[in-house]
Amino acid sequence: MNITEIKQKIENGAFDKDFSMLYGDVSAARARYTAACDSFCDIFSERDNIRLFSAPGRTEVGGNHTDHQHGCVLAGGVNLDVIAVVAPNNDGKVRIKSEGYDMDTVDICKLEKDESEHGCASALIRGVLSRFKELGCTLSGFNAYTTSNVLKGSGLSSSAAFEVLVGNIVNGMFFEAKADEITVAKIGQYAEREYFGKPCGLLDQMASSLGGFTYADFFDPAEPITEKINLDIHSFGYTLCVVDTGGNHANLTQDYADITIECKKISNALGVDFLRDADSERFYNSISELRRSCGDRAVLRAFHFFNEQNRVEAQKAALKSGDFEGFLRLVNESGESSYDYLQNLYSNSDVAEQGLPLAIALTKKFLNGKGACRVHGGGFAGTIQCYIPTEILADYKKMIESVFGENSCCVLNIRPVGGYEIK
Repeated sequence: MNITEIKQKIENGAFDKDFSMLYGDVSAARARYTAACDSFCDIFSERDNIRLFSAPGRTEVGGNHTDHQHGCVLAGGVNLDVIAVVAPNNDGKVRIKSEGYDMDTVDICKLEKDESEHGCASALIRGVLSRFKELGCTLSGFNAYTTSNVLKGSGLSSSAAFEVLVGNIVNGMFFEAKADEITVAKIGQYAEREYFGKPCGLLDQMASSLGGFTYADFFDPAEPITEKINLDIHSFGYTLCVVDTGGNHANLTQDYADITIECKKISNALGVDFLRDADSERFYNSISELRRSCGDRAVLRAFHFFNEQNRVEAQKAALKSGDFEGFLRLVNESGESSYDYLQNLYSNSDVAEQGLPLAIALTKKFLNGKGACRVHGGGFAGTIQCYIPTEILADYKKMIESVFGENSCCVLNIRPVGGYEIK
């Protein structure tokens, strides 16, 4: 279809079924995709063979900092996403213009790693293209305009959503959709680790690519075990949201790295590479020695891993049995463990900034024993995750936004699919 036909289909409701499934608010989706088509036309001359793609952000529900130790997690794809208007071109270049950013251009004949691109979106694009080529995909050029409402720095994984989006574009346009969701996730992780320069786990890409509410076991990261879990939070009378505390993410790289480094110290002292492979009883019986060789904080962080690993399994069981109150109790326990043992709610390099603990304190006071809240994502700054009784959601938003600013509380819905083409 050409761009005019695509816009007419949007206006006439041809995509309303998809929009309802992905977002709920059909009119807002129509307006958003129409605006994206107009922006594409403002930038690119191509008008034919237009296609529309989407990839969601993700919310971590259980398993805070367990994936990099080959542990288990619960996560869901959310209704906030990155969307793309795409058309093929004939010059062998991939051009992606993301709203608010400069154009990224990658030559499909030059897909070698370039360390000067570390930390750049072009590195992610190049890495995804390179991996698809290795898998036998016959690449061609395309132009794309993307726009995102995935909050940056929120723990909703905007980078993973972008990787999954690019993966779905390439998979759908040039690879006959032969790569399944897990393969697309692995390609995104490969791009982020090998080309972008960030040694990430697979959680973010998996949740974005699979969508829905997913349990994942990373005992063998090359072949993760996944299980979809049906969950309608609203049916239990609750609403899921995140609160952006507006924290500064600058200079936090070492804080994140220290968690992995200290877990590695403990696992190596126990004779294995990852805590998932360690004998927990041996750990508990060796604490006197471990605190001397690895330090107390490393011991406490390992405490968190072993407890959190068991907690994810208990959360999964609670959800499958319909025990939502039991699930919420475990969410609170997870948050307390992150606070007390993992210690990722604020940085020791800037103890004056403690937005996450403050947001949790305010939320717990407001809830007065109801619902649940916890740190969301990597921590140290950013967002908390909350389960608020729907009947008092408006009051909660008013209270928390009076402290952290208008629209700092963002309501989330779990969307049933991950990377997706609207057609």
